[in-house]
Amino acid sequence: MAMNVGSESSAGGDPEVMVDVNTTPLIDVMLVLLIMLIITIPIQTHAVKLDLPQGNPPPPPTPPTVVTIDVDFDGAISWNGEPIPDEASLQNHFLSAAALPDQPEIHLRPNKLANYKYVAHVLADAQRLGMTKLGIVGNEQFMGQ
Repeated sequence: MAMNVGSESSAGGDPEVMVDVNTTPLIDVMLVLLIMLIITIPIQTHAVKLDLPQGNPPPPPTPPTVVTIDVDFDGAISWNGEPIPDEASLQNHFLSAAALPDQPEIHLRPNKLANYKYVAHVLADAQRLGMTKLGIVGNEQFMGQ
């Protein structure tokens, strides 16, 4: 314990005793014990053991066949570059493609100057006749408008 050795402040002449505990050694001992505890704790491994199946990997999927339909500015339609003369021929193409077990992807490429009614007509025919994989490609030509 520490004592105050200053002037006498009491009337009897006895110096006052200072009753403060010096906590520095206590903190040092606690830190040493904490470090020893951390060192002695075994390191935990967080590994999960899995039984993975052994065997041949599945074959890579075959890329789908793609049919490109072009709609020109005057309403002319072509199927993979081959001109379609009339509506019945387009519907026959759609029916034969929809009947396949693995339907081809239909990529519709409208001309920038084509009226929307021609594009909507082709889309409606494709949906009505059972085509499910349908998309419009070449949208970047419309971004500058």
